[in-house]
Parts: sequence; structure tokens; C-alpha cells
Amino acid sequence: MKILVLNGPNLNLLGLREPAIYGTQNYAALEAFIRQSADELNCEVDIRQSNHEGVLVDWIQEAYGKFDGIVINPAAYTHTSVAILDALKAVALPAVEVHLSDVDAREPFRHLSYAGMACQKTFKGLGFEGYRASLRYLTSVN
Repeated sequence: MKILVLNGPNLNLLGLREPAIYGTQNYAALEAFIRQSADELNCEVDIRQSNHEGVLVDWIQEAYGKFDGIVINPAAYTHTSVAILDALKAVALPAVEVHLSDVDAREPFRHLSYAGMACQKTFKGLGFEGYRASLRYLTSVN
């Protein structure tokens, strides 16, 4: 099973950006955690990060016919991007949304997730473990 893992804006700044919310581990540690989790679940992952909405949309579109599922942390685009929602709906691959923090316990504007409307499941507030849970979910439903 091949899973595309997409991370949105500012995740490249993990460890620097608001460590009280996002933790002190950096993005390289997140990538290592995801790869280890994928190995444990006998799946292949392609991990990508971009600060640009259009790049994320392009990657979602390119996933069609190449991947069996998508794990996406759209970050700030969660609450603003109809384009990401439409791309996820268009490719119709099983998708899971993940957030390091519990977005529902934060500012009210963070409670709306456009991307989540096209995802089968959302894991939030679990830190890095949310990625393992997402991979586990996708490998169990396919």
C-alpha cells in the first residue's frame, strides 16, 4: 500500500513555531516518526511539505492512480481552502486529516475544516501519534 502524506504551511518550522502548542521536535523528527510508523504497518509513504496551496493541490491531483490513500495536515489551509477540498473530492482517494494540536480546543476560526469534509476520518490533538493513527486507519480500510 502506498500512502501520500502531505503537510501544509509552517510545519517545516516545527520545534520553532509555538512549541507549547506544537512541541519541541522538528520536522525531520516528524518525517522519521512517519517512516517508522509506515515500516511497522508494512506500507510505503511519500512525505511532502509545502507552504503553497497550489502545490498541495497539484500533489493531491498527481496522487490519482499512484497512491492508495492520502494523509493530509493542511495546517492553516484547513480553515480556508476550498481548492484543497475540491482536489480531495476529485481524486476520491481514501483520505485522513491529521492535526498535531486539538483544533477544536483553539480559536473558533479553527473549528471549521474544509479538507475534513472530504476525509473519512480526522485525528487531532495527538501530536505525532495522529500520523500513526492515520496510517493505521488507511491500512485497515484498504
